[in-house]
Amino acid sequence: MIGRLFVTVSQRVPSFLYRVSLMKKPQVVFVLGGPGAGKGTQCSKIVENYCYTHLSAGDLLRAERAREGSEFGQLIASYIKEGKIVPVEITINLLRKAMEETMQKDAKKFRFLIDGFPRNEDNLQGWKKDMDDKADVKFVLFFDCGNEVCINRCLERGKSSGRTDDNRESLEKRLQTYLQSTRPIIELYEKQGKVRSVDASRSVDEVFADVKTILEKED
Repeated sequence: MIGRLFVTVSQRVPSFLYRVSLMKKPQVVFVLGGPGAGKGTQCSKIVENYCYTHLSAGDLLRAERAREGSEFGQLIASYIKEGKIVPVEITINLLRKAMEETMQKDAKKFRFLIDGFPRNEDNLQGWKKDMDDKADVKFVLFFDCGNEVCINRCLERGKSSGRTDDNRESLEKRLQTYLQSTRPIIELYEKQGKVRSVDASRSVDEVFADVKTILEKED
């Protein structure tokens, strides 16, 4: 009888642990920096070396813009072209959906790099309202890079990226938006001791060496 009970309990334990793991909150690192600071490149390297899933707010919005039948496609297109920030409800909905789908496929994938978000006060308040109880923000990874370096990188990228916003006019608007709207968010998190800064004006490998040091300290 005791043997049968032990077998029954031991069979239940894995399924119980699986259910607990499914309930685990997503662990989020916000990845911020100006256009061309190298956020996407560094996120790719982090994903290769650590157990993170990379979610680019910009890529999710561009994919939604291109999706046939999207009710938000035209709206997103006009905001991106003008270098403006897309309404927060749209972005958060796409991010939440992407996190849920990732965790449903693999419960162990609960750590996320959210790249290019929050980009302004409205984004931050929207996240707090909709996601504060659903995800834990561990820290902000800030790629600090001078404006001219950022512009030159984006213009170079624009030769092959096909992105409509990799031109000087759009870039100057995006940089203004970043300086006026996103930098204050970074400063807010700095006051909370949650920002980990990296000098992103250097080579990819030099920047990643600093990123590795930060991630290993945080783990």
